[in-house]
Amino acid sequence: MKKLINIILAGVAIMAISACTKIDNYAGPDASFQGNIISSEGGNLLTSGGSVTIKLQQIGWTTPQTIPSKFDGTFEDSKLFQSSYKVIPTGGAFWPIYDTVVVKIGKDTRHDFTVTPYIVIKNFTSTLTGTTLTLKFNIVAPIAAGLPTIKDIQPYVNTTKLVGAGASIRDFSDVNAITINKEYTDMSDADKAITLTIPNLIKGRTFFVRAGVRLSDSYNSSNFSEIVQVDVPK
Repeated sequence: MKKLINIILAGVAIMAISACTKIDNYAGPDASFQGNIISSEGGNLLTSGGSVTIKLQQIGWTTPQTIPSKFDGTFEDSKLFQSSYKVIPTGGAFWPIYDTVVVKIGKDTRHDFTVTPYIVIKNFTSTLTGTTLTLKFNIVAPIAAGLPTIKDIQPYVNTTKLVGAGASIRDFSDVNAITINKEYTDMSDADKAITLTIPNLIKGRTFFVRAGVRLSDSYNSSNFSEIVQVDVPK
């Protein structure tokens, strides 16, 4: 009898192991989604690390996913499951978008989003005199009414092309910020003509530089200029 019980128990154990080692026949994530975040004022919306994301909500699932934008305003994720998603751009220095779009994502799916930036940086120039870099530009608001307060404007300086909020050398960047704390509509034309000065750059080094205008929205987000390369002579 004891032998029979042992045989039965062994059979149950084998069946349990077989159930735990069942082969996963579900297909892996083989869909991709890419596109551009386009500024209503022309070109892509220039972003920074961790600023703008594309939020995806797979229909039938509760947990959303996000795709971070690249610095040039593009985005891409090649490891998604083929499905229909509710999609919306969020987190950047642009007028909020509240309506999602439904995109059926398969292999090599593309979709562009157009947003209206809070601030556009125009007439951006950089001039190097010795080891002092001067940035000049104008700030323009496509929509002035209701614009979040402009908190500050600063240069971002780094030794790589990945330069922006959270990716800059503090002694060249944060310390040369100028505090604004004004409503755009309260600023004069002279206030909107910005000059930033970055002294004491290291001789013989190459830097990558841009400017950013930070606003007091819920993300403390910034609008950015293009990135320029600055080669400091020895």
